[in-house]
Amino acid sequence: MRIARFAHASGMSFGVVEGEAGAGPEGLTVAEIEGHPFGRITFTNQRWALADVRLLSPILPSKVVCVGRNYADHAAEHGAEVPAEPLLFLKPSTSVIGPGDAIRLPVQSKQVEHEAELGVVIGPPGARRADRAAAEKAIFGYVGANDVTARDLQRSDGQWTRAKGFDSFCPLGPWIVTGLDVSDLEVRCEVGRKPEEMEVRQLGRTKDMVFDVPALVSYISHVMTLLPGDVVLTGTPAGVSPVTAGDTVVVRIEGLGELANPVVALD
Repeated sequence: MRIARFAHASGMSFGVVEGEAGAGPEGLTVAEIEGHPFGRITFTNQRWALADVRLLSPILPSKVVCVGRNYADHAAEHGAEVPAEPLLFLKPSTSVIGPGDAIRLPVQSKQVEHEAELGVVIGPPGARRADRAAAEKAIFGYVGANDVTARDLQRSDGQWTRAKGFDSFCPLGPWIVTGLDVSDLEVRCEVGRKPEEMEVRQLGRTKDMVFDVPALVSYISHVMTLLPGDVVLTGTPAGVSPVTAGDTVVVRIEGLGELANPVVALD
């Protein structure tokens, strides 16, 4: 099931995206549901063509918990070792944006880079000190993500809060997909200024994660309680590189759709 959060003429709703996977927006519709998707799914009988609504970030997490160096090739491209345990950091909820929203380049940084990632959405009742089985049960679904990073500030600060935490530095979308086997999915990032000029910058597979998704959720839950709606970013494959104003960054994760965001200078 694909669950979106979207704006329409009457307000904001959650809905189920209907239509063939891989179809463009013109071939998809979104069926409104009552309330929040964590409850029983009940349809309101309102439907829109996907092209007639604006997709928002599919969830508003209380926190985004991220995992660094979870692909060996990415660790290697920065001259770093693979950690013996998951390397955790946080992105604030204010960094979250949705599909089509602009990544805004902060004046403090001269080197902002993309990081395409598989995102994990936690469902009820959350996870606290969960073993592997309980961690798997706590997963509601999956979402495309971009862990945008001010690489120069990451190096100079020695810790990652500022480099990872700017407003707009956590695009999520286009929707949450439930019931997906994520053990071996393609993770791709393309950057360009025109559709015909998109360049593949990152291309990896989730099977190459150092720590898999249940292991990460379990590990994190022994550090902090994961609440329903929280998002875990699972790391990025090699190929991260700078973006500049005028670029569009497209994250494509197999089975999850396309997350595209323009890059703009901060006024």
